[in-house]
Amino acid sequence: MKHLEQKLRDLPHKSGVYIMYNEARQILYIGKARDLFKRVHQYFGNKANRTVKVIKLVEKIYDLDYIITANEVEALVLENNLIKKHKPPYNILLKDDKSYPFIKIDLKKPFPRVEVVRKLRNDGAKYFGPYMQGISTQEILGLINSAFCVRTCNLDLTRIPQNHRPCLNYHIKRCYAPCAGLISREEYDAVIKEIIAFLQGNDKKIAKILTSRMREASEREEYELALSYKQKLQVLDKLVRRQVGVMPKDFDMDVFAVAANGLNTVAAVIFVRGGKIVGGDKQIVEGVSLDESSALSNFIMRFYDMTGYVASEIVTETPIEDADVLQEYLSEKSGKKVNVICPHQGVRRQLADMAKGNALDYLEKSLSVKERKENMTMGGVLQLAEFLRLPKLPVRIECYDISHISGTNKVASMVVFINGEAEKSHYRKFKIETVAGNDDFACLQETLRRRLSDIKDRSGDVSFSSRPDLIVIDGGKGQLSSVMEVVADYDVGGINFISLAKREEEVFLPGESVPVILPRDSYALKLLQRVRDEAHRFAITFHRSLRKTSQTKSALLAIDGVGKTRVKLLFDAFRTLDNIKNASVEEMTAIKGVDRRTAENIYAAFHGKDAD
Repeated sequence: MKHLEQKLRDLPHKSGVYIMYNEARQILYIGKARDLFKRVHQYFGNKANRTVKVIKLVEKIYDLDYIITANEVEALVLENNLIKKHKPPYNILLKDDKSYPFIKIDLKKPFPRVEVVRKLRNDGAKYFGPYMQGISTQEILGLINSAFCVRTCNLDLTRIPQNHRPCLNYHIKRCYAPCAGLISREEYDAVIKEIIAFLQGNDKKIAKILTSRMREASEREEYELALSYKQKLQVLDKLVRRQVGVMPKDFDMDVFAVAANGLNTVAAVIFVRGGKIVGGDKQIVEGVSLDESSALSNFIMRFYDMTGYVASEIVTETPIEDADVLQEYLSEKSGKKVNVICPHQGVRRQLADMAKGNALDYLEKSLSVKERKENMTMGGVLQLAEFLRLPKLPVRIECYDISHISGTNKVASMVVFINGEAEKSHYRKFKIETVAGNDDFACLQETLRRRLSDIKDRSGDVSFSSRPDLIVIDGGKGQLSSVMEVVADYDVGGINFISLAKREEEVFLPGESVPVILPRDSYALKLLQRVRDEAHRFAITFHRSLRKTSQTKSALLAIDGVGKTRVKLLFDAFRTLDNIKNASVEEMTAIKGVDRRTAENIYAAFHGKDAD
């Protein structure tokens, strides 16, 4: 696509918004950039850290456009507006129906109520929260209604009849009955101020009130009422214990982290209100980002568009590139100073690590069994092709390993993975025939010669006649080099070779002196490890089997009258040593070539006595 290549070259080194289209001129993705040229080229460069989602996006890009802005903040605002308008499939879009519970007090109204709402509005009211996961708004509301006698009804106090009588809440001392004029507005406002102080972190007043009422109820022998106050104090204690050390009591903060595995991304947020952890949330992030930093920045933008309330401080687990731009945008959006920081130590770092832990846990548990399997199999295949820059997907992977003890009973294993899954019917094993002594390099060379010589034989072995996309050698640079010395003699077109060194999990490529280090948590590395470990297991199993058979034959050869010919006759007839041990003299003499005396000697050797 020459037109796309030209547009990539023509991109300016200026801030702005870029728009990516498919061949049908549908918008795929909208992004912002400090430098349009550098940012957009990140998608198309041969970087091994690109995620599978980015790879899939780039495959669909047919055209692109851009809009230059005066500065980065304008680019952020324009990007946000365009995403809301077009809803591109590869942008991070949070669910519109996601809502969080807040506590609202409308100070503009006379005798305001304390109520729970799920929608923030720009109406001048005071909002507190959100509250979730451990401390609910209903528990907070229960504390407030038990300690402070504010009204809970929806009565319009401007239209109350003169003969109006207060409800039951007044008689059970749960309301001051402003509806009947039994409390002045000034006195009621003073109670509201105490509630606001509690919601901002001051717990002493409410604790004192609840304790006093519990004791009074107990003295009146109203034990059920006393128990309800005790339960409220337990809820308060649970809230107090969530106080974050060294945080001011009137401090609000949101802590964000993301976790990704190259295929899926999740975000976690922890809410700190009034200096206390009052809850959090975890969400699957649908969309494409170049890295975790971009994913985190984009999620925070979408999050505050959805919730509306912006905390005074935003803590991120990983540094984000445009933290200063995001800070300026959110400060303008919320009408207050907002700080965006990535801490390195202290209590903020501990909270950031907590959010990261929540994200990682949710990343694993949110995936279905099917998704996990797809990630581990084809996800690993896709990542492997990208990280190693393979010309085609390694659909069929073969791995080879050598096993022996001090050069005896030398064997090689060949395991096969197709689409990231073990294909055990295609496993093959080799007895090393031409190598003397302890020489793993020569053993690998013999194995690969025997394997590659059969590729053209389409009428032979179903596994050998299948052409691999990737051959993996268990070992380091030396093992791979030794294999490459012999493959030139065979038709290996379309076959890629690598080796995996176990100690540091380094991947070596032919002709490359510096190994490739795959991300430790990547599905690509996990796939290679599974392939390598399976090859090792299969080789060890075969070696042990041969060694056991060899030891068994040696034991048989030590028996009077038994030579190599009779050992072969016995194994041909009984297949295993256990069957030979359990065979009777009559069963052994039924074999042509085994006389009764020899059969009795064998029986006595294994049973320690003469046959009856």
